[in-house]
Amino acid sequence: MYSHTLLKPDGRQLTLYSRYPIPENITATSPSNEPVQANPHLRWHPLRGEWVAYASHRQGRTFMPPPEYNPLAPTSNTKFPTELPQGKYDVAVFCNRFPSMSLAAHNPPTSIVETLPANGDCEVVVFTQNPHASLSSLELDHLDLLLQVWGDRTSVLGTNPHIQYVLPFENKGVEVGVTLHHPHGQIYAYPFIPPVPARMLEQQRRFYQENQRSLLEDLIQQEITENKRIIYQDEYAVAFVPVCARYPYEVWITPIQAVPSFDQLTPEQRWGLARALKTVTLKYDGLWNRPFPYLMAWFAAPTDGEAHPETHLHAEFYPPYRTSNKLKYLAGTELAAGMFVNDALPEEKAKELQAVAVNIEFQALLEI
Repeated sequence: MYSHTLLKPDGRQLTLYSRYPIPENITATSPSNEPVQANPHLRWHPLRGEWVAYASHRQGRTFMPPPEYNPLAPTSNTKFPTELPQGKYDVAVFCNRFPSMSLAAHNPPTSIVETLPANGDCEVVVFTQNPHASLSSLELDHLDLLLQVWGDRTSVLGTNPHIQYVLPFENKGVEVGVTLHHPHGQIYAYPFIPPVPARMLEQQRRFYQENQRSLLEDLIQQEITENKRIIYQDEYAVAFVPVCARYPYEVWITPIQAVPSFDQLTPEQRWGLARALKTVTLKYDGLWNRPFPYLMAWFAAPTDGEAHPETHLHAEFYPPYRTSNKLKYLAGTELAAGMFVNDALPEEKAKELQAVAVNIEFQALLEI
């Protein structure tokens, strides 16, 4: 993996990553030369026992640009200033212009509940310069690079003493709120362990203390033995519809052997995850012969400086669909009670995905 770090005209950091040496004459660009002046803050929710972030400056962010306006497109294709510089590289990572959290946040307003500066970080990860690509169309070694990028960004962000947890994720499709044309994800670096990873961590910690092995590794072995919901499997990685899926077509991708975080993956495990990632995303797109919307999130060990042998790196895909091409949105019981109701059995949806034939060696799209 090659990387090159630059500074945008507005002061934000840009890091380019590539499978090949990166030219040193690349010039960083940005939509504006004005420095980003975000000052988000946190407020404590006393009933839920969790922090809520407030970032009113995000009201001015880009939302659903018209086809002729693409803030990430190469300069030759648009009259607008760009986030992506021209040059030969594979992946670009830069600080979000409208962050929900900022390491520079300060002086939170006083309130009847506790407040704190939202001292986290928010980065955008552009997977490729090709605006027509997706994870399913990227070459396997490009996906392998992306896994390395997520690991590098987790290590870089996690070294900051403010950061306790790093979450890479992708929102794919306008159905889940995508506002930019290029295939991209985000990385949120939190000054605390968010509620969902915290609950996962507690369950994993309790199981590890009682059994001296990973909870997810134990579940994986049971899934492999039962062999009803497996979508992809090799010696090092597996993808499956979990027996406890809350969403139709929900899929988990993970190394078979417990690994706490990206930077501890072996090359073989990373390559297996790349193959699993391509298989799952190709199957999603082939399910109804259209780009399939989803939220993909990667869960790893906290970056709090403590050892976490109980954790097991994995990705969870949450598609917004139920059946018959009808959108599924969260309803009262999911949003209010936190109890999910799945209208389809995991076994049924696993069969549908298993039936989609894919070739992960074939490249349908050529990258720019």
